[in-house]
Amino acid sequence: MTLQFQTDFQPKAQQTIIIPVSQDQGQVADAPLKTISQLVGQQEDTLFRSFKAGSKEVLSIPNGDQLYVLLGLGDHVNFSKTLHAFQHLASKHSHLFTTKTTLYWAATEGNDLFGLLSEAAVNGLWQGSYHLGRYKTSNGYTNIVQQDDFELNIIIPEEQLTAAKEYCQRGLVIAQAQTEVMALVNAPANFKQPQDLAAWAKASAEKYGYKATIWNKDQITKAGMHALLAVNLGSPEPPVFIVLEYQGPNRNGTQPKVGLVGKGVTFDTGGLSIKPSANMHYMKSDMGGAAAVLGTMEAAARLKLPVHLVAAIPSTDNSVDALAVKPSDVISSYSGKSIEVIDTDAEGRLILADGLSYIIREHAPQVVIDLATLTGSSVRTFGYLAAALFSNDDQLAHHLEQAGRQTGERVWRLPIWEEYGDDMKSDVADIKNFSGRPVAGAITAAKFLEFFTDNHPSWAHLDIAGTAFGDTPYGKGKAATGYGIRLLIQFLMSVTQE
Repeated sequence: MTLQFQTDFQPKAQQTIIIPVSQDQGQVADAPLKTISQLVGQQEDTLFRSFKAGSKEVLSIPNGDQLYVLLGLGDHVNFSKTLHAFQHLASKHSHLFTTKTTLYWAATEGNDLFGLLSEAAVNGLWQGSYHLGRYKTSNGYTNIVQQDDFELNIIIPEEQLTAAKEYCQRGLVIAQAQTEVMALVNAPANFKQPQDLAAWAKASAEKYGYKATIWNKDQITKAGMHALLAVNLGSPEPPVFIVLEYQGPNRNGTQPKVGLVGKGVTFDTGGLSIKPSANMHYMKSDMGGAAAVLGTMEAAARLKLPVHLVAAIPSTDNSVDALAVKPSDVISSYSGKSIEVIDTDAEGRLILADGLSYIIREHAPQVVIDLATLTGSSVRTFGYLAAALFSNDDQLAHHLEQAGRQTGERVWRLPIWEEYGDDMKSDVADIKNFSGRPVAGAITAAKFLEFFTDNHPSWAHLDIAGTAFGDTPYGKGKAATGYGIRLLIQFLMSVTQE
């Protein structure tokens, strides 16, 4: 996709023109209706009967050798609604596009119209063009939006041109990072070993100018990452520990240092506490936290954000053989603290414990955020609409909540009161990895992670089990969503502007 910008609308022959349309109390308002009528050459009452501008509603109208595509955004237009409408358009109606397609905001009201909404449109078009069938023998399909000769011409008032260009380019960069890591999450386990995540990280770092260091099993053992090694015991594939660092330009004499930790379990059988078979095939997605961190690092480097980012991704699968860790085993960790393993299916928090301890002790970031597809409890609480947020820092939580509202990647804060920690106390070790109780599962998992933060004053945990993998326009089953990248980039932009 190539982005072009014009300050006035000049329709060209054999071209598709996308016109987003917002609603006013459930129908197209008079002013947009009149504008559309003049553009497409149809009577207002005819248009009113055939198009209501509901969310994701699409109506194509030929007018001479041009094709006008009306795209409904619904009432109360915002970033999220716009993104999902354009995502739907690219996924389900890309046959309407031509290689030179125009986006014309002729009939929409909205705050920061030519900024955030244009960014959402570009992001949605690219993400909506994602294709799941990469392993089909007949796979040769490329959505027109991702073809090299596809040009999106955006009509922008001259006084807003500079800002809109920046917004739109950011939308494209984030969308490209999202679809790259979506392909990682959607890859089946036999095409996605820990070494594959490491190779992706190394290639991205070399291409976009940040640093990637990959630890092999010997280095992990020497460093004393015993929790990561314990989860890996049942696997024929060795673990890796991925360390990433990006140092952006220094602005205003300050540069916040942010640490990210992502859960990189490439497939989770549950270990000896084995999962039911019904949906186990979806456990290829259990590295959604790692994917969010990988995508954020790449996007931040491409956008040249003025921030110092360090990231750690412990990666292994959780498999079963005679050597696999057993319930009741006591293991050590990078922090030196001992852990009683109650449930081998609570493995993600074990590898995150090593990742958190490492990033805090060795890199001393001002802020630490970990992301993980960690608990079914968070899904039962929020469904697929929000991630569970835990934090010991009210300001950090506020920034993440605000970023979630702006991007549509919503989070909702849950408590980590001291009393919840009682459920994680062990008789035989410093802590146990599972409370053993069928309540407050996401909260007690967060309390476990908190134990390995060395009382860091600004830490947040995002349980993204319900948001990283779910229903999408791309296929019949569940698939990766790219959740977390847009959220974190918005968060990083907010902290660098303070």
